Amino acid sequence: MKFTYLKSGVNIGAADNFVKFISNISSKNKGNKKFKNIGGFGSITDIPKSYKKPKIVASTDGVGTKIEIANILKKYDTIGIDLVAMCVNDLIVQGAKPLIFLDYISINKINLKKLKSIIKGIQKGCKISKCQLVGGETAEMPGTYEKEKFDIAGFSVGIVDEKKILHKKKIKENDLILAVPSSGMHSNGYSLVRHIINKKKINLKKNKFLRKELLKPTKIYVEEILSLTKNNLISGCANITGGGIKDNIKRIVPDTLMASINLNKIKTKKIFKWLKENNIEDDEMLKTFNCGVGFCLIVKPKNFSKIKKFFEKKYEPYPIGKIIRGKNKVKLNEKINWS
Repeated sequence: MKFTYLKSGVNIGAADNFVKFISNISSKNKGNKKFKNIGGFGSITDIPKSYKKPKIVASTDGVGTKIEIANILKKYDTIGIDLVAMCVNDLIVQGAKPLIFLDYISINKINLKKLKSIIKGIQKGCKISKCQLVGGETAEMPGTYEKEKFDIAGFSVGIVDEKKILHKKKIKENDLILAVPSSGMHSNGYSLVRHIINKKKINLKKNKFLRKELLKPTKIYVEEILSLTKNNLISGCANITGGGIKDNIKRIVPDTLMASINLNKIKTKKIFKWLKENNIEDDEMLKTFNCGVGFCLIVKPKNFSKIKKFFEKKYEPYPIGKIIRGKNKVKLNEKINWS
């Protein structure tokens, strides 16, 4: 018997066809036409000439076990948007404009229909964030993943002028803390959600509410935040992901100051009220989920009215606290109103 890579479970021909598909859809998008990156060994990108002292900012992330919800519902067209969002939303926290994006997909067996759906979502996420998908890697790994199982990871690179970097030192006492609404759960806390679904024996395919909510793509805040930084309207910002409001805001607060947040001002969404009804303590909710706050802005009070104009109504920022003197970084006051 002759042994081949194909007999071991790896189909290089299918992978090549997928690369051709990505190359074709990438060529239709506007962007850097100087370099043809898809299918090459490495990706080449120009640094925009408009930056006087350009600094590179890099980020990498995944979408966690939200993938398992996509597998159950056999719907893969939104998790690519999530993947881009989880990366680029971290770049803009430092004032960086997303420049390029790369993906990594590892899968038990190449399924072109599934992979094409995922990559179309990635392309859409790149379009929203105005960055280019310049390459990636698809790995067929039989024996590593169970049947139909896969994982995805994203890598993004952004650019910011040295003078425009959002440093902690820009945050001052009496600055307002604004909450920017999330689109839903974004891409955090799905292992707990799946645990609830399994324990309660919920048929996800028949639950219209959960089907809609659990695969809502993560909101990409790039356009709004970069507009604010361009107009010097914010002192700092935080992407509210794993660890919730407290753990993410404390990363940007200077040592001599503290973020005082009134939890009862948070506008929760129906999905979080559903989660809360499943016997989850408030502390666990705040630590695991964004609870309706996808992004936070630290701003001068005088800029608040101007800032609202950069957001569509459903994502309009609203005050939830302010910066005060203190050493604990974050102080959470009162309780969230879940009603």
